[in-house]
Amino acid sequence: MGRVTGRRPVIRVNGSEQTRRPDTLVAEEPLEIRVNGQSFAVTMRTPGDDVDLVHGFLLSEGVITAPEQVAGARYCLGTGPDGQNTYNVMDVVLAAGVAPPTPDITRNVYTTSSCGICGKASIDAVRTQSSFRVDEDPLRIGVDVLAKLPDRLRGAQRVFDRTGGLHAAALAGPDGELSIVREDVGRHNAVDKVFGAALKAGAVPAKSQVLMVSGRASFELVQKAVMAGVPLLAAVSAPSTLAVDLAAEAGMTLVGFLRGDTMNIYTGAERIEF
Repeated sequence: MGRVTGRRPVIRVNGSEQTRRPDTLVAEEPLEIRVNGQSFAVTMRTPGDDVDLVHGFLLSEGVITAPEQVAGARYCLGTGPDGQNTYNVMDVVLAAGVAPPTPDITRNVYTTSSCGICGKASIDAVRTQSSFRVDEDPLRIGVDVLAKLPDRLRGAQRVFDRTGGLHAAALAGPDGELSIVREDVGRHNAVDKVFGAALKAGAVPAKSQVLMVSGRASFELVQKAVMAGVPLLAAVSAPSTLAVDLAAEAGMTLVGFLRGDTMNIYTGAERIEF
């Protein structure tokens, strides 16, 4: 759609020098997700791969677990000040027999680009029951393979090179080859886009796969990985205490501060071969 980035004027200061020029920034726009015509959530995201995003979001919310459970997804008419379609409203039609999400007054349907579960009322509410088990996944991966993932993910970030303002997520196999890469201004959106693409390709549950993320490992990212059946989550930055607790509870391997040859293994060290 050509709306991934935008140009804005900026004053560049370098010591005593000031230069006026346009700067390329990552786009951030709201996406309203409707299910069977009913509004379900609004998330702030970078436009692009929206169909993947809504599939991944519904997977992480426990609404769907297979691609055939979605009969269709389309943009709804929503006009901006110029009268043109904003492409910021998407309606997902569930297949016959698939139960729509139940109304939950404890959830605020608005989520920011930095928090995908900010509207949840309690920790118990976000411990969604996954349809897939990760504790018995036979994945084994070499520590040398893990060490290469951050550079491979960074090398696949096309929009980041122009803006410096995007998160990225990717699925990788035990050999370290990236199969799906997505970028977004929100880390949880990037993950949803990855899992949505995997779901559409019939690759969920993501058995023996690694989810590599460019930021920190929050509770919500561990939650999404569990919902998609991913046995290992690796992040270049720190996890939270709750993320570590959930990973241990689910039997997932959680790696943080993955930078070059250094990393912290918080849970599931048996899957990593030295």
